[in-house]
Amino acid sequence: MLNSSGLNARMPPSASSSKIVRFGVFELDLQNAELRKHGLKVKLQEQPLTVLQVLLEHPGQIVSRDELRRRVWPANTFVEFNQGLYSAMARLRDVLGDSAENPRFIETVAKRGYRFIASVPPPLDHAEPTKGDRLGPHSLSRWMSSLLAGLLGGALLLVIVLTFDIAGAREWLRTRTSPIRSIAVLPLENLSGDPEQEYFAEGMTDELITTLAEMGTMRVVSRTSVMRYKKISEPISQIARELGVDAIVEGTVQRSGSRVRIRVQLIRAATDRHLWAQEYDRDFQDALVLESQAARDIVREIQSDLTPTQKQRWSAVRAVDPGAYEAYLKGRYFSNKRNAPDFVRAIGYFNQAIAQDSKYAAAYSGLSDALLGEIFTGTPAEKVREDATFNAKKAIELDPFSAEAHNSLGGIHEFWDWDWAAAEKEYSRALELNPNFAAGHQDYALFLVFQGRFEQAIAEAQRSQELDPLSPFIRTTFCLDLGVARRYAEAVQKCRQALELDPNFRHAHGNLGGIYLAMGKNEQAVEEYEKVASLSGTPPAEIASIRKAFKQGGIQSLCRRLLEKSKQRDDGVDVASLYSLLGDKDQAILWLEKAYRQRSPNMELLKESPEFDNLRSDPRFLELMRRVGLTT
Repeated sequence: MLNSSGLNARMPPSASSSKIVRFGVFELDLQNAELRKHGLKVKLQEQPLTVLQVLLEHPGQIVSRDELRRRVWPANTFVEFNQGLYSAMARLRDVLGDSAENPRFIETVAKRGYRFIASVPPPLDHAEPTKGDRLGPHSLSRWMSSLLAGLLGGALLLVIVLTFDIAGAREWLRTRTSPIRSIAVLPLENLSGDPEQEYFAEGMTDELITTLAEMGTMRVVSRTSVMRYKKISEPISQIARELGVDAIVEGTVQRSGSRVRIRVQLIRAATDRHLWAQEYDRDFQDALVLESQAARDIVREIQSDLTPTQKQRWSAVRAVDPGAYEAYLKGRYFSNKRNAPDFVRAIGYFNQAIAQDSKYAAAYSGLSDALLGEIFTGTPAEKVREDATFNAKKAIELDPFSAEAHNSLGGIHEFWDWDWAAAEKEYSRALELNPNFAAGHQDYALFLVFQGRFEQAIAEAQRSQELDPLSPFIRTTFCLDLGVARRYAEAVQKCRQALELDPNFRHAHGNLGGIYLAMGKNEQAVEEYEKVASLSGTPPAEIASIRKAFKQGGIQSLCRRLLEKSKQRDDGVDVASLYSLLGDKDQAILWLEKAYRQRSPNMELLKESPEFDNLRSDPRFLELMRRVGLTT
């Protein structure tokens, strides 16, 4: 922690005279080198505290990265500056409850530095009155007495009003003084009386969530978490606590012939108080406009007015061919199930939507996402690469604001093109367009961790979990990030959390097995691999052979047993990782060369994955890394 003389020595005379700099509910005590919130000390490490101090010296002005390097990381400090600065800013924003995407305090100015954008009142002056003061001793005394009497009277009245809760004063004060910074949209109830219309109710829920999320005004919980509350009757306050939100949106949707009716209401979670409700009734062909209007009204209710960016985004909403929109909703409905048969159905519906409305950007984006999803359910990458690329680029051409399309294109650059700079550019653009894009933060975190940028990766993974707190997939991916970063104990904990949400989530068991293997806990690793095999439908006799192989020859025998399966899938990187664990470098390199020729989407694992640690000193491995572009 900085000492008081160190902080004051760096502050200009105008700021050091007060020793207290206030902003929002925070105050920075320069003399004691403390940050306080509502008067209570907040724990903050030395570097982020010094960064904050430097920014507060120049409120409203850009502080360059070079200036921060000079002030916070002097020349004799041995640290990687970019990673150190990112880590300090992440910790500082976390303490302030701020975000880079929707800043209230610290704004990132691309390629230049940072700017403190919140209001900073002039420093308090504790000096003695001078002869030039207009109020003499007697008039000052009378003025102070009058002011004190007025303040006491007002305070007494306020105490009476709040004590007896006159006209619901306590609730009113709480409502007015507690801004809504996070929200969840519960699944809209299908009132159509037709179970076949469930896809439509879910689709309208998704659209409402996405539109609110793209506004970047507040944290919006993702669909995976809220869908767990479909047809579940729990108190609003309990749901809000489980999701960690200030407000809940709930409602109904009814489709009758060519008409669509939606009723939504906004509820403050802490008080279970209905703040606003509205009903919308339009033709089906205007369903997107209807949903957009509902989102716009919710944002207005929360923040009173729309920003220029929000107005621009909503003005771009266009009517869509009814048949195309219906096919698109069905495509999203099946794509969200994330399994091989439903990806096939989703692809069919997205193609149908495009055939009926060739200008429908969301359908192209959905198609690209479903094609990419197929890869991870066993479809060879080369079969879908060209189509996935075309559709992602077409979606961006039609709608440059499509976060999903930019994210898909980022995945294509990462997995197939091995163009790491282009991939990061697209991932960053997706999150700029939709700061609440949980899957975007998740994908960017994986990209960063395989590039060796661990602190940034963990920050992105944490953000994805905040946006989708009840998703086992999000937590399983977080486990993978932590495992690659060699933070094994935390990785195990994260996978255990995923399994608490879904005990049969085989990806969590698979990741947990890999973590145990890296930790040398071979017995636990085998148990997890047995569970993966069982959940994958492997015959009991074959599962028993896994245990038998381990008992007869230990982990080496098990790896050889797993090799047989991996070779059947023809996954060069997977096979190479097992040969690497066995210590057979020649075979590992041979299979990596095969993966290179096939342009395997898993080549990025080479840089940081623990499975390849045995190869890191081999010149052949280093040359392969150079060809893939993974060395600096």
